[in-house]
Amino acid sequence: MEKNNYKGALQHPLGSGFNATSTATEVIKGIDLTGKIAIVTGGNAGIGLETTKILAAAGAIVIVPARDIEKAKKNLEGISNVEIEAMDLSKPETIDTFAEKFLASGRPLHLLINNAGIMWVPLQRDSRGIESQLATNYLGQFQLVARLWPALKNANGARVVNVSSLGHHMAPFNFDDPNFEHREYQTLLGYGQSKTASNLFALELDNRAQAYQVRAYSLHPGSIAGTELARDADMELFKQMGFFDEHGNMRPEILASLKTISQGAATSVWVATSALLNNIGGVYCEDGDIAELLSEDPSVQTNAKLHQSGVQPYSLDESNAKQLWELTEEITGIKFKMN
Repeated sequence: MEKNNYKGALQHPLGSGFNATSTATEVIKGIDLTGKIAIVTGGNAGIGLETTKILAAAGAIVIVPARDIEKAKKNLEGISNVEIEAMDLSKPETIDTFAEKFLASGRPLHLLINNAGIMWVPLQRDSRGIESQLATNYLGQFQLVARLWPALKNANGARVVNVSSLGHHMAPFNFDDPNFEHREYQTLLGYGQSKTASNLFALELDNRAQAYQVRAYSLHPGSIAGTELARDADMELFKQMGFFDEHGNMRPEILASLKTISQGAATSVWVATSALLNNIGGVYCEDGDIAELLSEDPSVQTNAKLHQSGVQPYSLDESNAKQLWELTEEITGIKFKMN
């Protein structure tokens, strides 16, 4: 019988043996990806670059769609089994062009890792008038998966991996005003709802896709030092969040909690390749395992809540997931048909 993760029904840590300090190299040990095709968005920088390196070293052919081709070539130089193509998640027409070219190659797609994303940006809108974080972090994912669906089906066993964030704790999805047309824009609320949307998408996609041997997941990679995600951030915002002191110095406890790039890529690689997830999908993962489901009762203090981890129930809600799917088809004009 097919199972889904609505209401967090499958949201239980498996005891994988991995944790926050595990590296991407450790979680893929012993796994051979020869003959597998992977696409990693944002695969030329940060944890995406590490993910690309690890999958390619394990034998996969990895396609990296990139906004800046020259930068991608420079960052990926010397890595075998890698192909670079043009795509910008904030520009829908480039997603279609990329997907059409891939489908024309006739190849199956075994792994689609939706790693690319933006954060900390001021209010910006795309050509459709959609807030940029929602457009890039979620709508771009939906469009890419929908367009590549024939290749995912043809793999006879594929995984879609959405790199989400603990940032989903910052905001549920606002169905009344997702584009901040009638409320004050706050960049972290925009980021939070885009990541909640990514979780809900993985939940509903897995429910619909598992009949075709395609499973979907979302994950929090951890707070990571050395990525480009904070390039647009305002220092005052960091201070407000308690990351930096009044002198602009990172607080020691924050510094101690940061992951390395290799540790940050570990959960993406684990979710993409672990046999422990062969019959489980729609789950939100962190630290190389399925994350703990948080209580809807704010007074309940779980281990995950005390350590700022875990997944919020609103991002695993069936009605939210189905409503978001319908809204997304309406916004994008894409009818995502499985058969």
